[in-house]
Amino acid sequence: MSKKVTLLIPVYNEEKVLPELYLRLQELIGRNNGYEWEILFINDGSSDHTLEQLRRMRKDDPRVNYVNLSRNFGKEVAMLAGFDYCTGDCCVVMDADLQDPPELIDCMLEYWEQGYDDIYARRRTRGEESWLRRHLSLTFYELLQRMSKIDILPNVGDFRLLDRRCILTLRRMRERERYTKGLFSWIGYNKKGIEFDRGNRRAGRSSWSFFKLLNLAIEGITSSSTSPLRIATVSGILFATVSFLYAIYFLTKTILYGDQAAGFPTLIITILFLGGIQLLSLGVIGEYIGRIFKETKQRPAYIASDYNEEKLGYDNT
Repeated sequence: MSKKVTLLIPVYNEEKVLPELYLRLQELIGRNNGYEWEILFINDGSSDHTLEQLRRMRKDDPRVNYVNLSRNFGKEVAMLAGFDYCTGDCCVVMDADLQDPPELIDCMLEYWEQGYDDIYARRRTRGEESWLRRHLSLTFYELLQRMSKIDILPNVGDFRLLDRRCILTLRRMRERERYTKGLFSWIGYNKKGIEFDRGNRRAGRSSWSFFKLLNLAIEGITSSSTSPLRIATVSGILFATVSFLYAIYFLTKTILYGDQAAGFPTLIITILFLGGIQLLSLGVIGEYIGRIFKETKQRPAYIASDYNEEKLGYDNT
C-alpha cells in the first residue's frame, strides 16, 4: 500500500495566487505519483473569494480537501486545525504565496524515506523583505535562542515535512496562545535541515503587518521561555540593592558632613526611572497572567464551520 502525503496549506485572502499554486502542486504530484496525495487547505476566515475557489477545486479534484474556520483565528491556530484533519503518513506545512517553493518537497520526501521525522527548510535568503524587517527577524531569533532552554532554529519558518508521529504529538498540544515554531523544536525527534532561497510573493499582499509580527514575537518569547519574569525579578533585586546602598551613603554623608539637599533633577530622574522599571515589570507579569486567563477558560482553539461539503459546529470540530 502506498504512503500518503498531506500538503497542509493555511490560506487567508489568497484568491489571486491559488490557481498558480494548484498548478505547481499538480506538477509536484505528477513527479511523485508513487504516493497517495491529499491537498488540505485551511481557510482562516478569508473575506475574498478564496473559499469559492477551494470549493471549485474540491469539485474537480477529490484529492483537495478544505476546512473552513468560522472566523479568522490566525495562522498558528489554522495550523493546529490542519494537524487535526491531516490524514497522511506525513504532512508538509507550507504557505500559499509560493515563497516556499513546492519543488523543495521532492528533497524532503527523500530524507523522509531515509528515516528523518522533521525535515525543515532553512532560509538562505529571505526574498522581498525590507532591510529593517530582515534584521529585526534575525535579532528576534537570536534573543529567543538566548532566552529559551530549547534549541529554536534561526531563520526557519513553518515550511517543513513532519512524520505522522510528529503530527500526533502536536495534536496533543492544545494551548490557545501558540508559537508553533517553538513547538516544532520542543517535540524533538530526528530532524534534518535543507537550505533554500525564499522567493517573492507571486500575487496579493502579505497580511503580516509590523504589529502582527511584533505580537507574534511576544507570543514566541512568552510561550517558549519564562526568562522575562526572571529578568524582572533580577532587576528588582538589583535596584533595591543599589537603592539601599545609596541610602546608606547619604545617611553616612549626612552624619559626617551635615544635611545637604540632594539635586532636584537627580531625584526626579531616579523616580521616573524606577517607575518605568516597575511598569515594565508589571507589563511582563501581565502578559503571562493574560495567557493564564485565556487558558483557564478552556475554550476550543478554533471552530470549524465546514469540512468540504459537511457543515460542522462546536460539538464536531
